[in-house]
Amino acid sequence: MCWLDYGERHSNHTVVGTLKQREAVYSPQLDNYRNLLVWLPPDYATTTRRYPVLYLHDGQNLFDQFTSYAGEWRVDETMLQLSHEGYPAIIVGVPNMGSQRINEYSPFHDPHFGGGRGEQYVAFIAKTLKPMIDQEFRTLPQRQHTGIVGSSMGGLISLYGFFHQADVFGCVASLSPSLWFARKAIFRYVTEASYQPGSVYLDVGGREGPSVAEAVRGAGQPNLTLRTTREMQRLLRSKGYRPDTDLLYIEAPEATHSEAAWAERLPGALRFLLWGMYAASAIQG
Repeated sequence: MCWLDYGERHSNHTVVGTLKQREAVYSPQLDNYRNLLVWLPPDYATTTRRYPVLYLHDGQNLFDQFTSYAGEWRVDETMLQLSHEGYPAIIVGVPNMGSQRINEYSPFHDPHFGGGRGEQYVAFIAKTLKPMIDQEFRTLPQRQHTGIVGSSMGGLISLYGFFHQADVFGCVASLSPSLWFARKAIFRYVTEASYQPGSVYLDVGGREGPSVAEAVRGAGQPNLTLRTTREMQRLLRSKGYRPDTDLLYIEAPEATHSEAAWAERLPGALRFLLWGMYAASAIQG
């Protein structure tokens, strides 16, 4: 199966720019199939340059209002703007598997919600998907030009992937991450992981609670997502990540846990990651 123009299969859509789709890509790590989306920079067809790559989870919500289940992130509009600012990149959208989303987005098992296949999911991106993307598109394949991005459970697996596949991912954006999942197992993992050079973007909204975890456990405590994200920011600083240099932490006081909130903060998150990529080495056209 080849890469098709997204518009060939979706006549009614809100996509801007060039979006490619490949159907039924097999994951030997997870033994399942999913469609993939690749957004290309505006000058991709008219130059021979190579580009950094960002891998984003929840692909259904990234580009198209018609396929989103809770609103789109407007990644295509954001990347057009960033391309005009001098930060073009290839975006790979990895759709979630619906009922298997939680299982794939956490390497840790939670007694209430499941999880536990995150290591295999990250391996799918690093060992199956990335080699395919590097072969079929003009990428800059090096670690310092490769990032991973997600929100909520996608934020959890992104942070895990940055440390677990440090040979592959050189930067990460974790928006409103579900750090409470599996009794905060990610904290021990990050504490014990080696420091990895690269850019880390972390954010949270001030009105994200009560979280699903609080509702299930009947806990009447303040915003758990906010508290645990603040805690992770402190942990990352203690590991050596420097505020506003290789660690950008944002709190949006009025923001909720929603696609609309993430879409609003996405330009700043991607700009920070891409600035780090372009600053790390001179990317030539």
